[in-house]
Amino acid sequence: MKDEDVWKRDEIQSPCVKLCVVHPEARICVGCYRSIDEISGWSRMSAEARAQVMTELPARGAGLTKRRGGRMARQTRAAE
Repeated sequence: MKDEDVWKRDEIQSPCVKLCVVHPEARICVGCYRSIDEISGWSRMSAEARAQVMTELPARGAGLTKRRGGRMARQTRAAE
């Protein structure tokens, strides 16, 4: 059974992509771009409030800076 089979309601779906990591500076999820308050209150939000958040998400994602650490950064530095 899939998640979408469990929750079939006539409302705006959650933008969650199951990549739940909070950006350390922006304090939003790097998967769905919602704030912690928006994530925790999503089920209690009105359809209008959800729609407003959904329209704001693409701009939030565009403003996130990429992390410079991790495997990719180490490989880049090693190649230089």
